Amino acid sequence: MKFKIVHEIKGRIRIHMDLKRISPKDADILQYYLLEQPCILAVKVYERNQDAAICYTGKKEEVISILQRFSFREGLAPEHVWQNSGRELNRKYQEKIIRKVAMRMGAKLFLPVPVRYVFIVCRSIKYIWKGIRALGKGKMEVSVLDGTAIAVSLLRGNISTAGSVMFLLGIGEILEEWTHKKSVDDLARSMSLNIGKVWVIADGKEVLVDTDEVRQGDFVVVRVGGVIPFDGVVTGGSGEVNQASLTGESLPVSRETGGYVYAGTVLEAGELVIQVAETSGSNKYEKIVRMIEESERLKSSAESRAAHLADRLVPYTLLGAASVYLLTRNAQKALSVLMVDFSCALKLAMPIAVLSAIREAGTHRITVKGGKFLEKVAEADTIILDKTGTITRAHPTVAEIVPFHQESREDLLGLAACLEEHFPHSMARAVVREAQKRGIDHEERHSKVEYIVAHGISSMVDGSRVVIGSYHFVFEDEGCQIPEGMEQRFEGLPEEYSHLYMAVDGKLAAVICIEDPLREEAADVVASLKKSGFRKIVMMTGDSERTARSIALKAGVDEYYSEVLPEDKAAFVEKERSEGKKVVMVGDGMNDSPALSAADAGIAISDGAQLAREIADITVDADYLSGLVDLKSISDRLAVRIRKNYFGIIGINSALILLGAGGLIQPTVSAFVHNASTLAISLNSMKNLLD
Repeated sequence: MKFKIVHEIKGRIRIHMDLKRISPKDADILQYYLLEQPCILAVKVYERNQDAAICYTGKKEEVISILQRFSFREGLAPEHVWQNSGRELNRKYQEKIIRKVAMRMGAKLFLPVPVRYVFIVCRSIKYIWKGIRALGKGKMEVSVLDGTAIAVSLLRGNISTAGSVMFLLGIGEILEEWTHKKSVDDLARSMSLNIGKVWVIADGKEVLVDTDEVRQGDFVVVRVGGVIPFDGVVTGGSGEVNQASLTGESLPVSRETGGYVYAGTVLEAGELVIQVAETSGSNKYEKIVRMIEESERLKSSAESRAAHLADRLVPYTLLGAASVYLLTRNAQKALSVLMVDFSCALKLAMPIAVLSAIREAGTHRITVKGGKFLEKVAEADTIILDKTGTITRAHPTVAEIVPFHQESREDLLGLAACLEEHFPHSMARAVVREAQKRGIDHEERHSKVEYIVAHGISSMVDGSRVVIGSYHFVFEDEGCQIPEGMEQRFEGLPEEYSHLYMAVDGKLAAVICIEDPLREEAADVVASLKKSGFRKIVMMTGDSERTARSIALKAGVDEYYSEVLPEDKAAFVEKERSEGKKVVMVGDGMNDSPALSAADAGIAISDGAQLAREIADITVDADYLSGLVDLKSISDRLAVRIRKNYFGIIGINSALILLGAGGLIQPTVSAFVHNASTLAISLNSMKNLLD
């Protein structure tokens, strides 16, 4: 690429590209390409004037070399980079405003007054008809105020005033729509950038690959608890699919061979082999946008109250304008009152504040699925924390392998990893990582894997039945026995570790000791959560009483419960809620899913089970437990901002009504200040809540 440097200081250069024009897509590709380079810290591409500002580290010559090698013709960025970019959206609305202003100025400069007046009258029909149509439906909406103000201006012969009012209304509509769409798009992008790995059938074997490598026609395997990554046709297996995130259906739907499944839905039971029909929608961007815009369950009660109050205030504004006219016989003063309505600001500023808070949470590695859940976190007084992967490290490690079988520790670990690699639990991942670390080849030798939530896994390997999981599952549910003469070894298992039991053909084969240490920041986070307003902090775990007590004391929680099952966690949540408490549940496994659903707000850990992440209302980064404290702060400050917005909107608009009624400002000034204040409050609502 040819370019010239137009400005430079240490660590930053601004270049001008030797091109007549670049499209928003080209600008996104260039920005993506540059940000992928290790020496580039930040990039801003200005497609309108073909400039780019680049912040870098190291030598300038390296940046110049990178730019010289770049070509727009090469496929340097994945499709979703430009498909989901906000650059095209910004260009679209900028051009709308420029076009509207240009038409307004052009009409004033070049159109004869009679022609301009005819043009204004024709344009007014749209606004007046919209108001009449609202009245016809029995609705007193903002459109009634707008139509009345324009009609009164025309009847009084104030054609220019009517034109100015429509121009300001038009600009206001564009700015409001742009602000809202930008907020929704920012949120959707933050929620959709969660591309992971999937199991693909290649040459008769299952291979774990990045979703970017999957192509149309590939066969993908999805097991219980997994999120379906692509739209496609079921070619094998059967299962129950939860489609609530797309269709709102509360019950899962059955899918068998020949059925169609959608990206973003969850397999709650069974196993499916899916032939990929479409990969472009794998990041769920379009579905997330639709979910945000259409799903009423995501709206906070503050947003609903604002919309309800806005509609209720319209008749009072009309009554106020009529009263002013009856008292003063001055249509100008009455028009000034009509130019002001509370609805516009209330309906725009509240959703913008909520969407902005959700976007800001994303910058702290927190994904929130709707304003309703931020509101629930702000109100919550009880928080329940799962132990494994939440209070303890997200990456537990294998500390020891105790064999109860004639096979070597390496063979036993390989067998365990062969089963565990299919399930996204932190202890399962610890086993798989240890096998990889030791260079153990755990080639697929088993038949179909069966997973029992919160208990364990079973499968057939080389003709033998292998089970792996908790003590309850292996010894009580499966009835496995300790090999004769090994009782003393079993009694001497190290107590400081969590234990994963594996049995072959009904006999205990190995106990894998998992080191599950407390997170370094856990005690500080628990203390900060108490300071932030949580009155009760509870830890729950399926581990033994001994392990649970040790971790609970170190973390500083108020209560702890050990050896609990999924239904026990959910029952505890329901009990707390029945006592009038607002409950937040934090967990990472499939066994936490019932409790996550039962809580006022369910929070999943990002590298936990996909089912937990899909069911949860909020997801926090696995390596950033302090995100829980940030989430509480954002939620609390959002509640304060919403209250301030209420007072600001009511105060400003009430003042405008009084000034208009007193004849101190003209209708056009009233309309301008009203729209400007609405935009100012909306822009302020987009500012970050945290420092």
